[in-house]
Amino acid sequence: MPDSSAAPQGKPDPVLTPKAQAATAARLARTRLLLDGRIGPTLTKLAAPNVLAMVVQAIMSIAEGYIASKLGVAALAGLALVFPLVMLTQMLSAGSMGGAISSAVARALGAEDTDRAAALTLAAWVIAAGLALVFMIVMAVFGRPIFELLGGTGPAADAALTYASVFFPGCLALWLCHSTLSVIRGSGNMGVPSVVLLLVSVLTIPLAAGFALGLGPLPALGMAGLALGTVIAHGAGALAAFAYLASGRTGLTLRAGWPRAAMFADILRVGVLASANSALTVLTIVLMVGAVGRHGQAALAGYGLGARLEFLMIPVVFGIGSAMTAMVGANIGAGHTRRALAVAWTGSLAAAAIVGSIGAVVAIVPDLWLRMFLSAEETAALAAGRSYFRIVAPFYGFFGMGLALYFASQGAGRMTWPFLGSVARIGVAFGGAVWLSQTTDLGVSAVFIAIGAGMCIYGVVIAGSVAILKWR
Repeated sequence: MPDSSAAPQGKPDPVLTPKAQAATAARLARTRLLLDGRIGPTLTKLAAPNVLAMVVQAIMSIAEGYIASKLGVAALAGLALVFPLVMLTQMLSAGSMGGAISSAVARALGAEDTDRAAALTLAAWVIAAGLALVFMIVMAVFGRPIFELLGGTGPAADAALTYASVFFPGCLALWLCHSTLSVIRGSGNMGVPSVVLLLVSVLTIPLAAGFALGLGPLPALGMAGLALGTVIAHGAGALAAFAYLASGRTGLTLRAGWPRAAMFADILRVGVLASANSALTVLTIVLMVGAVGRHGQAALAGYGLGARLEFLMIPVVFGIGSAMTAMVGANIGAGHTRRALAVAWTGSLAAAAIVGSIGAVVAIVPDLWLRMFLSAEETAALAAGRSYFRIVAPFYGFFGMGLALYFASQGAGRMTWPFLGSVARIGVAFGGAVWLSQTTDLGVSAVFIAIGAGMCIYGVVIAGSVAILKWR
């Protein structure tokens, strides 16, 4: 255990109002907990509200798939085409850049530099707005070619494009919501972001269903309505997060003025590699969607449901990982590298156990998931989904461990090896799929075998790097 004398010893400034003094005292107590609290109980306490929020978000994603299934198989296939790009937006805003923001704020507070932490908030908003604009322009110009490249044609491509035409112009709401919540997490407060995301998820489900299917007084907008519900709910979440941060209850005082270049660099030096890592994760899925799409629309729909559950593992691990990012970041900022490593291993093993258990269940009984979306008559799609789970799901534990260590590495500001792990994963998954497809007659199962091998190598590379190099 580190010496408690190394923890922040600051006291509330007597010049501040009593309310501001109380907020500052609470922030100092949270930072001391990150630096001195027992690792297991502290990580559990921090992660619990995040995991709850992520489980509800997972339910939201399941509901979205269910609603799409009511619009037909073409809509479900279209959702499979657009889903990786939607998840990329969420992964970057909440996990990659969001984690970099949280890490930078936590490291600043661990070093007792509250002015820097406050300035980082403004830099985070500028970065979020810029990236939202990039996503909007790229999808407006290249949306249809991207979906066609993935093997989407006819009604499936039209459904994907309809969803994207609403989601990506509105993705600023997601970026601002997640960047603001990341600042709050960086201060050691996991409860408020979790409550906000819970409310966002609860609001999304009825809005998405209502606008997609035309429930009550709402118009039936189909795939466009499915996306509109998500955008509106995250816009409300962004307003709530900003109001909380502006109230001063985080213990940070926001100041006017353009942030210094060093503030942007502090976020981007971690966020760029983290984003590249997430992009490679999604690119892996995108390439696999393209490979599976060549086996027909039914195979694509079945695989899309399998990939959706795989993607849902990311928010579950994020629930633990976001707590790890803040805890590791604070300890790295205070110079407690050994304790930061202990946090990383504790959290990653827990994530591997949780995700691995889910994988074991769906590998044995894949219809627990598939029959929520597919009827018994849709035999081809069911066969593809069952094959995916029986081959790939046993490797989910490796994916969970690697992903959790990715979040810990964000807190440490060491993203090179997580990035290389993703490079190895995409090389094994895509290269293996091409090789097996050309040398065997396994059909779509060849793609699934390569996906499982890629997950395994991903976890091994990242865990091995942390064990050997210890973030040196």
